[in-house]
Amino acid sequence: MNSDELLLNANEMVAYLQKPASEFTKADIINFIRHNDIRMVNFMYPAGDGKLKTLNFVINNLNYLETILTCGERVDGSSLFSFISAGSSDLYVVPRFRTAFIDPFAEVPTICMLASFFDKDGRPLESSPEHTLAKATRAFTEVTGMEFHTMGELEYYVMIPDDGTFPAVDQRGYHESSPFAKTTAFRTKCMDYIARTGGQIKYGHSEVGNFQQDGYIYEQGEIEFLPVDAQTSADQLMIAKWVIRNVAAEMGLNVTFAPKITTGKAGSGLHIHMRIMKDGKNMMIRDGRLSPEACTMIAGMMDVAPAITAFGNKNPTSYFRLVPHQEAPTNVCWGDCNRSVLVRVPLGWTSNRDMCSMASASSTSLYVATARGRETLRHLAQADRGDAFSRRLSRHLSAHRWPVCGMPPRL
Repeated sequence: MNSDELLLNANEMVAYLQKPASEFTKADIINFIRHNDIRMVNFMYPAGDGKLKTLNFVINNLNYLETILTCGERVDGSSLFSFISAGSSDLYVVPRFRTAFIDPFAEVPTICMLASFFDKDGRPLESSPEHTLAKATRAFTEVTGMEFHTMGELEYYVMIPDDGTFPAVDQRGYHESSPFAKTTAFRTKCMDYIARTGGQIKYGHSEVGNFQQDGYIYEQGEIEFLPVDAQTSADQLMIAKWVIRNVAAEMGLNVTFAPKITTGKAGSGLHIHMRIMKDGKNMMIRDGRLSPEACTMIAGMMDVAPAITAFGNKNPTSYFRLVPHQEAPTNVCWGDCNRSVLVRVPLGWTSNRDMCSMASASSTSLYVATARGRETLRHLAQADRGDAFSRRLSRHLSAHRWPVCGMPPRL
């Protein structure tokens, strides 16, 4: 992480320590606690049900803090995982310092960290979710010499009472704005809190799903992340779901990540974007086209699609989402910019055109554009026929001839 990435960083611990979270040490955690009046520490870890569990520690003294950060604590594995018997259930949970963040919901100043499971012999628990992913990413790098990066899209529905004002169009909620989108404040608060926990967010927006039923509005939202290594990506998604549920509880709302909540309406997916990196370079593109490595990767996903489906979609309602014309796959296939396939190759900024300069030039204010004359304004008006203002401006252009430095008629 360079200095630009440290500036304006939303994670208060990164901002204070002036180092990336991936470099946090035990000494850093203790230093931050001592100088920021932190009074509690939480260990958090996903169990067999996929939800984060929490173990709370009050900081009795420095020696105790040193002990829990070094040795972790014992937990009952049989109560966390169905495959662990009560006869031999003790596990250790030990914190991963790189995941540390200030709990945005705690009344008592608290630092949270994700923790890893270890068995009685001090070895990583082979069947734990985070260790399974760690083994897979390590094997990928050993075989290919590349790193596997991912980013997730969290889709969810929020349920709120229908007050009858500014109704949105059924199943047309994509990128809708307030006041037609009712849960913008909820989403932006979630994004703020997730960023504070260290989540690298790309953007958020309202999604397609939007309908009314039995006096309630069901509104779909999405928060998408930036690409990072697969283990960090999984950590961020786990924390983000915890944040979203807590913000909903704080605001008196109900939220669900269920893949399908009713028939005929958009379902919520967990899309995973993937890329392969080597020496800091994206290996998915070569000469503006998919690289041979990317094609091999896609072919591999087609080959193991049944296994990915079985292990990645254990919730039965996942399969109710896989219906035609709902931006969900119904066949094992891939495509270019096609949102109905199993693997989509999205737009990849490969045109080598300076769209930023072009966009800035075409967004010139009306006053500056007027000074440039009638032909400039005609070009702007015709650039997007779907915009009501542009259409109206075009009609005025047809009816009036303006001098270069003249002002337009009142619109």
